[in-house]
Amino acid sequence: MKNVKDQVYAALLTVTENVSDTYPKDWANFPTIQYVEENNSVWERTDNAEQKAKVSYKIDIWHNQSTSDTALAVDVAVSALGLVRTYCGDAPDPSGLKHKVMRYEGIIDMSSDIVYWN
Repeated sequence: MKNVKDQVYAALLTVTENVSDTYPKDWANFPTIQYVEENNSVWERTDNAEQKAKVSYKIDIWHNQSTSDTALAVDVAVSALGLVRTYCGDAPDPSGLKHKVMRYEGIIDMSSDIVYWN
């Protein structure tokens, strides 16, 4: 298993400073981004050694206005890591805030740290 969570966090910080891997606590500064690693598992194993790992991330964006510009910036930042967007959609939010959910996946070559979509 390789941890790419720090790289995802750093990429999201290029979009906004209000980024967390827990439920957002600061609702005064928008946009707010939460990211969660949903999967980090063996994708390919040879001779009892992990050769490739699959990772997937869920990224939630909240804003008191439109989430569109932030979503575009998130897509540029996260795609630059080699992760591929597999979903993007608006989510209903009872608070009245705009809420967008994005999902990304990638395959990590364990010997080189290269992330790519297979």
